[in-house]
Amino acid sequence: MAPAALQALIFDVDGTLADTESVHMAAFNHAFKEMNMDWQWDVALYTELLNISGGKERILHYWKQVNPDIKALDAQALNDRISRIHELKTAAYENAVNSGAVSLRPGVLKLMDEALSAGLQLAIATTTSPVNIAALLRHAIGSDWRMNFTAIGDASTAPIKKPHPQVYLQMLEALQLPATQCLAFEDSSNGLRSAMAAKLATIVTPNSFTAHHDFTGALKVVPDLSQVNLQQLRQWHGTLRR
Repeated sequence: MAPAALQALIFDVDGTLADTESVHMAAFNHAFKEMNMDWQWDVALYTELLNISGGKERILHYWKQVNPDIKALDAQALNDRISRIHELKTAAYENAVNSGAVSLRPGVLKLMDEALSAGLQLAIATTTSPVNIAALLRHAIGSDWRMNFTAIGDASTAPIKKPHPQVYLQMLEALQLPATQCLAFEDSSNGLRSAMAAKLATIVTPNSFTAHHDFTGALKVVPDLSQVNLQQLRQWHGTLRR
């Protein structure tokens, strides 16, 4: 049986659309300083912390590492403090993006434009916040960036973070397409596992924070999308046996 025709591309954001992780790390450290905390995340530590999906989840995970007695704190007080840290971090990240600190990875915008011109749908499946997505894509594409995407799944719509497939399943439902007619784009093992759990064939473009991850099961692993076009995607998609 011939494979179904490719109808949509679903993109992760952080690390996939843009190399954002170093800017996120700096934004976390800015927030810690603003809160008069003595935390300082370096590249090695942050690379490890990226195994935890979600900013607030990452903060809580680290807090439990450095303070095993965290349970002694009032749960609501802890949640409030983590939320405040994350608010400061998000504001710092947005300021950095608006100042030009982040740009889309090579080939991303060209491939999106080619796909849209050919009538394919685009979607976003990420665990980051809506504010972060808007800051990045408004700066990279323009104020009408939202019009390029049929659907967007993020931390506000999919509270169960990757590697759980919740956000991808939501996007398939929103696109009204089966997984067999879509391709996912990821940069991490958690993202790949999430997409694969939703039965999505996945293209992986690793970055310096995720190059060491296990990408077993990916349809293709390429350095970036600069040498990838829609015809190639259709050829790769066409090799799938369902």
